[in-house]
Amino acid sequence: MSDDSRPSRPEPRTALRTAAVIPAAGRGVRLGPGAPKALRALNGTPMLIHAVRALAASRAVSLVVVVAPPDGAPEVKSLLDAHALPDRTDFLVVPGGESRQESVRLGLEALPPDYDIVLVHDAARPLVPVDTVDAVIQAVRDGAPAVVPALPLADTVKEVEPAAAPGDPEPVLATPERARLRAVQTPQGFDRRTLVRAHETVTGNVTDDAGMVEQLGDRVVVVPGHEEAFKVTRPLDLVLAEAVLARRRLNDGF
Repeated sequence: MSDDSRPSRPEPRTALRTAAVIPAAGRGVRLGPGAPKALRALNGTPMLIHAVRALAASRAVSLVVVVAPPDGAPEVKSLLDAHALPDRTDFLVVPGGESRQESVRLGLEALPPDYDIVLVHDAARPLVPVDTVDAVIQAVRDGAPAVVPALPLADTVKEVEPAAAPGDPEPVLATPERARLRAVQTPQGFDRRTLVRAHETVTGNVTDDAGMVEQLGDRVVVVPGHEEAFKVTRPLDLVLAEAVLARRRLNDGF
């Protein structure tokens, strides 16, 4: 006869379910006029589709929520339906807001309650390798409330006083110690409750979700990023991304 008085064992961290939120509501003005940046073609396929496939390539990710431009959800839904995506992954499209922070919050609100780990990924980083995605997820499973992939900087960085007028020289204020600096990428990973609390608490000018968690005073840790997870922002980045895809096709034999 079993002893029902024994306390049940806690569910292992590895059983926690992971969802990804991809804010794709921005216009991407630095790439010039035309379609929103996430819908620009990369090797004939919209960057957004590359980004969705990159997240769905992780077997730990069972749901991808795409946050579309406020008036573009039907178009993005049709786009996802028109491209081959992994059958094991669910996909959801929701309208976004006027800012990235609002769009991420709307994506969070759309998540079913049974997801405990949330990735937030830039649609403009379409080539992030699956090993990087998995490393972020594993770090959250191991107990970190917030995780960012990042790379050491190759260039010396200067802190400057912004120019008083466009084109004026900018005085250098300091040279930070390069060994302590990192260039942050995505996907950033979070314990869901931590990320929700950050979006409920932090307002103002924030450039990434990990920075919001920092403002809460919670721990944020770094895992190694990857050079192919760069952000496609300018026309030259598109050329580099096409070259990466060409190299992958050559290496993979198709």
